[in-house]
Amino acid sequence: MKGVHFYTAFVLLALAFTLTSAFDPSPLQDFCVAINDTKTGVFVNGKFCKDPKLVTAEDFFFPGLNKRGNTANQLGSKVTPVNVLQILGLNTLGISLARIDFAPYGLNPPHTHPRGTEILTVLEGTLYVGFVTSDNRLITKVLYPGDVFVFPIGLIHFQFNVGNTNAVALAGLSSQNPGVITIAKAVFGSNPAINPDVLVKAFQLDLNIVKQLQSKLWMDNN
Repeated sequence: MKGVHFYTAFVLLALAFTLTSAFDPSPLQDFCVAINDTKTGVFVNGKFCKDPKLVTAEDFFFPGLNKRGNTANQLGSKVTPVNVLQILGLNTLGISLARIDFAPYGLNPPHTHPRGTEILTVLEGTLYVGFVTSDNRLITKVLYPGDVFVFPIGLIHFQFNVGNTNAVALAGLSSQNPGVITIAKAVFGSNPAINPDVLVKAFQLDLNIVKQLQSKLWMDNN
């Protein structure tokens, strides 16, 4: 029986470590400010980091998140990310932020974050939000200022301004670089293009419609 218990415990630990490795790893030091020039860096925890003695407050700082994003585009929305590309000090810390601005009836289109869960709070306006589970169940909610909603990691989700005024939201993400895949752009605007026959079969569309969709200039709002 001891052998069975040991084996069971070993399997559970293995699963735990597997689940842990699916997300940003915990840092082994106070911080690891990312650096491109490896000559002045220190190799720590699998990454080149800025020498801690050379770190300044600017490595942990990003200005201007109070400014509205430019929503004058076909989607009527603008995402202003604050991740490790904007704040090098976020490297290894497993967290990032984004401001999302919406024009009246603007849309943050269906997309996924392959490496992070998102928690969103509405500051201004009224948003219709939702995500689709792995068994195709749609979960939606209308959010008002002060409301908070969570989008689980990897699931397709969206936010739509259902009001006739501007809307603003802040989103926290559980990764220093959560990534974003906008569904329409990925499917119909990939480079090189997906074979149209694949999309005809997958979406049960006429070939001419698929080619028309692939010819569009698919944009993102980041």
